[in-house]
Amino acid sequence: MAFFLHLFVFSVAAWFAHVHAQLQTGFISIDCGSPEDMNFVDLETGISYTSDGPFISTGENRNMSLEYRYPNNPMLPRAFSDLRTFPQGNKNCYTLRPIGGKTSLNLIRATFMYGNYDGENKLPEFDLYLGVNLWESVKFVNASDVVITEIIGVAFEDTLSVCLVNIGQGVPFISVLELRPLNRSIYNIEPGISGSLVVFQRLDIGYTNGTGRYADDMYDRIWSPYNSPAWDSLHTSVDIDISGNGYRAPNEVMQTGATPKNGTESLEFSWNVSDPKSKFYIYMYFADLVMPGRNQTRQFNVSWNKVQLFGNVSPHAYYASTFYSSRALVGNEHKISIQRSGSENAVPILNAIEIYRVQEFTDLATISRDVDAIHNFRTTYKVNRNWVGDPCGPKKYSWEGVLCNYTNSSPPQIISINLSTSDLTGQVAASLANLSSLETLDLSNNSLTGPIPDFLEKLSFLKFLNLRGNQLSGYVSRSLLERSKAGLLILSVDSQNLCDSGSCQSKKKKIAVPIIVSVLTSLILLLLLFIILRYRSKRKTIKGNSNEEGRALESNNRQFTYAEVANMTNNFQTAIGKGGFGTVYLGRLKNGSQVAVKLLSASSSQGYKEFQNEAELLMRVHHRNLASFVGYSHDNNKMALVYEYMANGNLKSYISDRNLHPLSWEMRLKIAIDAAQGLEYLHHGCRPAIIHRDVKSANILLNENLVAKIADFGLSKGLPDDQTTHIFAEVTGTPGYLDPEYRESRNLNEKSDVYSFGIVLLELITGQPAIIKTTYHTHIIQYVTPYLEHGDITSIVDEQMEGDFNLDSVWKAIELSVACTRAKSTQRVTMSEVLTGLKSCLEMELARGPKNQVNHGSQKMVGLRMDHSPEVFSMDFDLMTAPSGR
Repeated sequence: MAFFLHLFVFSVAAWFAHVHAQLQTGFISIDCGSPEDMNFVDLETGISYTSDGPFISTGENRNMSLEYRYPNNPMLPRAFSDLRTFPQGNKNCYTLRPIGGKTSLNLIRATFMYGNYDGENKLPEFDLYLGVNLWESVKFVNASDVVITEIIGVAFEDTLSVCLVNIGQGVPFISVLELRPLNRSIYNIEPGISGSLVVFQRLDIGYTNGTGRYADDMYDRIWSPYNSPAWDSLHTSVDIDISGNGYRAPNEVMQTGATPKNGTESLEFSWNVSDPKSKFYIYMYFADLVMPGRNQTRQFNVSWNKVQLFGNVSPHAYYASTFYSSRALVGNEHKISIQRSGSENAVPILNAIEIYRVQEFTDLATISRDVDAIHNFRTTYKVNRNWVGDPCGPKKYSWEGVLCNYTNSSPPQIISINLSTSDLTGQVAASLANLSSLETLDLSNNSLTGPIPDFLEKLSFLKFLNLRGNQLSGYVSRSLLERSKAGLLILSVDSQNLCDSGSCQSKKKKIAVPIIVSVLTSLILLLLLFIILRYRSKRKTIKGNSNEEGRALESNNRQFTYAEVANMTNNFQTAIGKGGFGTVYLGRLKNGSQVAVKLLSASSSQGYKEFQNEAELLMRVHHRNLASFVGYSHDNNKMALVYEYMANGNLKSYISDRNLHPLSWEMRLKIAIDAAQGLEYLHHGCRPAIIHRDVKSANILLNENLVAKIADFGLSKGLPDDQTTHIFAEVTGTPGYLDPEYRESRNLNEKSDVYSFGIVLLELITGQPAIIKTTYHTHIIQYVTPYLEHGDITSIVDEQMEGDFNLDSVWKAIELSVACTRAKSTQRVTMSEVLTGLKSCLEMELARGPKNQVNHGSQKMVGLRMDHSPEVFSMDFDLMTAPSGR
């Protein structure tokens, strides 16, 4: 049979279904456009519908023309009779709150029936978005056409936005909006594909009179009856056991099926689309309804475009099983063939099939910090604008008066707010302080009162500030005035808010005195700490490491003045990095040596603690694979640490620049060995042992010769020197690298660093980041696990290596990563064992001879298992496996 690409459309008759009341936990069923508090239960489906008032604040309620509804059309479902239209604004959004919250998987269904509600008989066209990404372009054949589109998507926050966008082809509208929570273990997309699944076809095979919706379908899917002239329909009244099937196709669907007509051996169907890059997933449901003949079994193979998908499928009698494509089927022509595996076997059977098209999602939602800030701002002022959905997305439809910065790899950030003449009252909202990338702020000609807030000077990227035409009291801070005079900020305020003399700032100064005293006291204590530590470093070497690399750092670490720091960085001209501590600048000493200067941000309270910790640690440790400490400064209320400059930046960036920096397997192993030596020294060469606590590829620096050095010791912590194996510590670290046992128990030991290093090792092997940004934000362990359990490592090795490596060497490295990332820290290896293993991997690689003489090894290891419990991660990482028959 031939399928044709169209919206998922069903006739009104398919909705007139004999479906009884069903379990509706977590169901959201909205009758769009109905009057408030007009909730009802659909007598045909048993589903409870509610008005859409709680879910949207824009739009108008309308009724379709009388000719299309009761009494002229008594078969029309009640929810279809009214609708909500959106004549105002380009983007209007419903906000849904799934019961599963963040990371939950949900089926969302939108239904549209025009019914000439406006009396113009002009069929509109408009776009439908899920969040910031296009879901469907809605089009109609005629006024009575019912368009239903379903999508399966993940909630990346606690809420989901469904938005209708006006594209200039008529007023958008919607009739019904529904959400059904799904089990997270089903309908998965392979890692590397960012998108959601849109229903292309969902077919109840062999049943020509099916109702479409069924009481025992816990996901309330709509099944379209289908049979082919080339097939024989089957039906049984025996109940089908669907309990072991996670997809749980309803019993009535599984009670029907089809086999090939006599004289043929296969069931075949196909579909074509215009885009050769289209991606599809299929889900096929099998249950034997007829016992095969004597000495026969029902066994068959399933292929796609002559490529086998499933082999030796043997469905059980009256028991449902599901088989599905774990990889996307890509192309514009698709032919599925189900053929018996031998002439002695019974002919194949098929009960139901679902076909989903991947709707790729390429745009990212606005960074959550900015979303929280702007929503708080909107609530504070009750902004009378169409501020709905994501502030920055879709790109063409950001909020009125809001501009955003878009990059390919990072979430959008708000850089401009213009609410001039918007009837704002009250004080300047404190939430603005959280918009750290803000460049333009125009709140002129409103009725704002209260003082001009000091937090405005902390908006370091602010280039334009207009507060004219308000009733603000007090004065603009001296910092903002200085930036304005220097040409760094265009400042526009009323005359009463300007002060050029010191007298009008006296009150502020009085308030600031205790703060200044507190800061100076801390600085004096810090200076005393440095003096004591430097004195001790001259007299005491670090225990446990007698070689030169393990000696305590002598007193050649230099103290710089702030003027010297400014001079060496050319007045902080070139920023080369940024973290929680502050910004890192490129500098040059008088002898010509390049350095990296880490400047403590004035607003970083955590950074101050990290500064103290890092300075103390670097005064007493030294190793060729730890970033070399040159000196420090705490002059003029400014604090800075000065390191050797690492010309090739950090490992994370180096790997991500794939085309610029191809790394061979030998080079990757040498980098891993360098980093392992640095960690091994911290764990076993220092007394007391030091735990880094933030091991990640971004904290491994590379010099001009690609020698790797561990950096950023601000979170490091020493174990007490009393044979203590762990300490109870506040959880800190980076998502993706954080030891799950430490996260849950807060018991910190050196095996937490080992876990993080195992993740770095997987990054080196695969070329993938710790958290792969797909629809489900897949963890790298989740990404590699299915391949390793089938003994397939060539599919996960970074393609940049082009197969030029010793396979046994890679196998051993993967084994080491598995040993590092065991769920229980007691089962993990030590860094000394990791270092020994990596050196063995390098020996294997070097022993294979010149490059391009590939030795793929013996491939003797099959089915390496990643031993991780599901609760290790914040999301389910269940493998996709068929419930039976596979």
